[in-house]
Amino acid sequence: QVQLVESGGGLVQAGGSLRLSCAASGSIFSVNAMGWYRQAPGKQRELVAHIASGGTTNYADSVKGRFTISRDNAENTVYLQMNSLKPEDTAVYYCKTQIRAPGAMTFMDYWGKGTLVTVSP
Repeated sequence: QVQLVESGGGLVQAGGSLRLSCAASGSIFSVNAMGWYRQAPGKQRELVAHIASGGTTNYADSVKGRFTISRDNAENTVYLQMNSLKPEDTAVYYCKTQIRAPGAMTFMDYWGKGTLVTVSP
């Protein structure tokens, strides 16, 4: 069993900052890519930021220069630092992690339950 626990969401005014965390625990042999997605009301879930096991990152155009993804491999944790937040960033943010369990041959995708970020004008 693998659990992903997200934290750090909340209500913030436009221009403010928040830092999201997502910690993976349980039956983990290794962790591959980690990422953050978001889903706004009435919209499809979209990729926000992605970080490979080696540290290579990529971002959605809408957040480039404002958001920074990072990871702590020792703690199996991924972070999303969000600065200069805009009302259009309002969404439920989900982390996704590729994890290989002990004895498994392949990585599987695991999702967190989501954390709500609300940015007021």
